[in-house]
Amino acid sequence: MRCARRSLRLHKTAKATILDSETDPHNPPHSPLESPLESPLESPAQGQSGRQRTRALGWITLIYLLAGLAAISTVYALASSTSSVALWWQLVLANVVATLVVYGASVVTRNASCYDAYWSVAPPLIALALAWDQGFEHLRQALVLIVVWLWGLRLTRNWAYGWTGFGHEDWRYRQLAETTGRWWWLVSLLGIHGFPTMMILLGSRGLVPALGAAGAGLNLLDLLALAVGLGAVALSHVADRELHAFRATRADRSEHLTTGVWARCRHPNYLGEIGFWVSIYLFALAAGDDGWSWIGPLAMLALFAGISIPMIERKLVNDKPAYPAYQQQVPMLVPRLRR
Repeated sequence: MRCARRSLRLHKTAKATILDSETDPHNPPHSPLESPLESPLESPAQGQSGRQRTRALGWITLIYLLAGLAAISTVYALASSTSSVALWWQLVLANVVATLVVYGASVVTRNASCYDAYWSVAPPLIALALAWDQGFEHLRQALVLIVVWLWGLRLTRNWAYGWTGFGHEDWRYRQLAETTGRWWWLVSLLGIHGFPTMMILLGSRGLVPALGAAGAGLNLLDLLALAVGLGAVALSHVADRELHAFRATRADRSEHLTTGVWARCRHPNYLGEIGFWVSIYLFALAAGDDGWSWIGPLAMLALFAGISIPMIERKLVNDKPAYPAYQQQVPMLVPRLRR
């Protein structure tokens, strides 16, 4: 209860600031509705004080440690039971349990953005568990782990850089809360927490063959997968760096970024994100796919191109007068090679 009261005080203290400083829709989101990639409009210094932000990060870390402990306990209980449950399904159930723990924290803090970091934290741990089960016995496992952990660390760092504390909640979440009223708790559970976890699991399905028994030896597909994965992480990193620099120097919020990689396509962060999940699929193909890995990249493409990007683009058209012209000049995802 003491934790809850303290979190509620943080929420109320920052509420007025948040209402005046919406999340910039120019960013792609860190979970599907907020985004695997998005950080808030303001820099950390513009949100809560450094001391409050550090304390809030400590609480978020504790929440995720508790979620991780619940997930590990679930896997241990299933592995110790008399029924034989494959490791993948143990990890599926473990992620459901961990998501419920994070959802509980979101309810206590009245902030659904508690979930945002889950998108980048879960896949590296899923990959580690699958590789651990096989005993780290071949080089492909090392390549896959390098790509997945680089992706996860970069994205989590980007989230931590932009997260200003429990006062920050994505504008999409607040909009949904206002429109759904008393049913918000169910929308939050299924849509903000449950749906992204399902997408994480679909995207991560290719890790099963990619990190499984040696299968096919190392081949050219592995090298292609490595190049695509590292290139995707690098693209997302450059796009985020350019975006952070732009937000620090722009004259007003009606401006939008049109230089650097953002001159090649309107959503380079999403392009990098999709490229990462494609690399997992390529690793699975290189290992001798079991026939299910295609679900991952297809689901992610449908998510970003069909839901996340249209949602953000509608907001950008409303908020930034010059954005429609930018839409006409610059492709959405497939980058143009010439200026």
